[in-house]
Amino acid sequence: MHESDLVSIALPVRNGAGRLEAVVRSVLAQDHPRIELVISDNASTDGTEELCRDLAAADPRIVYHRHPQNVGLLGNFMHAARISKGAYVRWIGDDDRLEPDCVSAALAVFAADERLILVTNQVSYTGPDGEVTVPYTGTRLGSDDPVERFAEMLRLLNESPYLIDPLYGLLRREAAVGIPRRNMLREDEVFAAKLALSGPWAHVPAVLSHRNWRLERIGRIARRLDVPSWQSHLANTLQCRELLRWVRDAELTEEQRRRARSEVMRMYARRQRRTLAHRGRKLLSLVGLV
Repeated sequence: MHESDLVSIALPVRNGAGRLEAVVRSVLAQDHPRIELVISDNASTDGTEELCRDLAAADPRIVYHRHPQNVGLLGNFMHAARISKGAYVRWIGDDDRLEPDCVSAALAVFAADERLILVTNQVSYTGPDGEVTVPYTGTRLGSDDPVERFAEMLRLLNESPYLIDPLYGLLRREAAVGIPRRNMLREDEVFAAKLALSGPWAHVPAVLSHRNWRLERIGRIARRLDVPSWQSHLANTLQCRELLRWVRDAELTEEQRRRARSEVMRMYARRQRRTLAHRGRKLLSLVGLV
């Protein structure tokens, strides 16, 4: 375990005064000795600022930064990582929770394999129907072949949102802040695929983090991201176009590039079929045929 390494937990928040204390406690309770908690406040209008300043005054491991104006959901997310100082970075939601050994377990895996850019863990999700956790037993994300990793990530995106959560794993700093991100619908999925192309991952098959899970309509997500509403009608196309752009510019052989493009198009076809089927059912429902 890299006991001397500083690990930064990046906590973006906006109007989270009623939720923050529990997540802060779980971060500060990590058994890894060198933890930095970076709170990036996106111009909150509730009591978030006062609470965060009190928390930072009480514990020197907490760094608090407040934006005077709203910089957007993704902008605040990235800012929290960029101003951190750790060799490893992990994002956390303002109503999530970590087990005390979450960071140390991931660092032990990093220490055993210097190839890795990311270590994920099994997550427990709490939603309207209760608690859900799904084990992931695959190994392809640890492959030395970037396209094999890429294909596995695209498969997981289509199969289940519960199997792997790369945005909330422990990342090497260069992976967390060095990969460009575009503010768009499904940006989280695009970033996950970019990470898969960038380097091997490992997975800890134990529930070490807890997240609250809310299914949102795509139009609401567009408003939260402050992207044009028309994007919600072209989400599949825009996502695949961004992936193809990244594949074009990635450090791949021509053979790997062809394989990666094929994987993107395969994903696009599956998504389009699913979208068309959903719209067909919706239309039939409107005319009273189902």
